[in-house]
Amino acid sequence: MSVLPVSFAAFAHALLRVVMKARLARSGPLAAGIATVFVLGCSSPPPAEAPDLTAQRLYREAREDIEAGSYDRATKSLERVEGLAAGTLLAQQAQIDLAYVKWKANERESALTTIERFIKLNPSSPALDYAMYLRGIINFNDNLGLLGSFAGQKLSERDQRASRDAWQAFKQLVDQFPQSKYAADARLRMDYILNSLAEYEVHVARYYFRRGAYVAAANRAQQAVAEYPNAPATEEALYLMMASYDKLELKPLRDAAERVLRQNHPQSAFLTRGLGAYERPWWALW
Repeated sequence: MSVLPVSFAAFAHALLRVVMKARLARSGPLAAGIATVFVLGCSSPPPAEAPDLTAQRLYREAREDIEAGSYDRATKSLERVEGLAAGTLLAQQAQIDLAYVKWKANERESALTTIERFIKLNPSSPALDYAMYLRGIINFNDNLGLLGSFAGQKLSERDQRASRDAWQAFKQLVDQFPQSKYAADARLRMDYILNSLAEYEVHVARYYFRRGAYVAAANRAQQAVAEYPNAPATEEALYLMMASYDKLELKPLRDAAERVLRQNHPQSAFLTRGLGAYERPWWALW
């Protein structure tokens, strides 16, 4: 049979009750009342920690969990901090950290919901620029993982909705807070996203061309050139337009596309090697 250890305080209270009962047997009503008050006072629990101090303690613990990668524990602590410190800057910080933690835990939709709620409820927050930046970062995710890298898949070959949402988030940041310390990085990511979107359009145009859908290929390539004229992918887009019009026997359009391609990319390998100009064989993994 196991025996639980008894604390010194519990032992002292038990001893005190025995002594007081013995004295009550020999004392009058007044002494009994005083003794009762004394016993109750000694046995009362210690005062509870103030909510603000609890919130601060929980937030410190949450930060430690974040640094240690314990995102589940950090999430629970941050949610409690939000409730305990409602209406304070600490609650705002906890909400932003909660969005970050959910993103790191691969809960993208929940992270976006959390950061969108923060932006809506705190339009004058001093951390609003970071919240906008984080919203862009959550959508901006070019980590394809091992299988994506092994297969040679590019970011441009995936669904581009998240990329467009990220671009809009970064644009709102640089428009509203051009001097923010996050603005420079946001602008670089915006350029990357535009190039990715252009590559996506060309990827689709190439798909259509290889399957003989030359009208669709020409239209998609033309869209890439029109929407992203400065993107590197426009070189291939112009070639796809030229090749598609050639297949359709639309010589004036074919010649126009070739002329623009030669003017902007006079050394283009597409002119001599076609679609295989910049493609690597399937076995070349790196």
